[in-house]
Amino acid sequence: MIYSTSCGYAIQALCRLDMLRPKGYLRINEICSGTDLPEYFVAKICRDLVQSGLLVSSRGRGGGFSLARASKEISLYDIVIAVDGDTQFNKCVTCHANCNDKQPCGQHEHFKPVRKTILDYLRTTTLQEISQALATKSRLLI
Repeated sequence: MIYSTSCGYAIQALCRLDMLRPKGYLRINEICSGTDLPEYFVAKICRDLVQSGLLVSSRGRGGGFSLARASKEISLYDIVIAVDGDTQFNKCVTCHANCNDKQPCGQHEHFKPVRKTILDYLRTTTLQEISQALATKSRLLI
């Protein structure tokens, strides 16, 4: 809803990294193992996340991908911006090209607080919170 499929895969992959090896490296097949994450696509996303500074990579034995900083320092907003950019947060909800505070569409004032709420959620929710919640739910389902 608020981000692309690629971004959803990025969030899932980063959560897996945080849950399985928060301070070490994981190979793509380890990140994707037991999930519906497509390895080829996740590999491309991880390379993009390295370029954005959210991941680091290492070649060779024991290599793979690792979080560039602690998961409590990575917000969902950081991930969304790295994968999708920020243009979706500036678009009109009714797709009017010139919608802004000076030339608002009919829904502008209604959607403005919704947009703020979404941005606040993305900026204040950390990867650590998401991965911990996912780990807890996974344990409850076993």
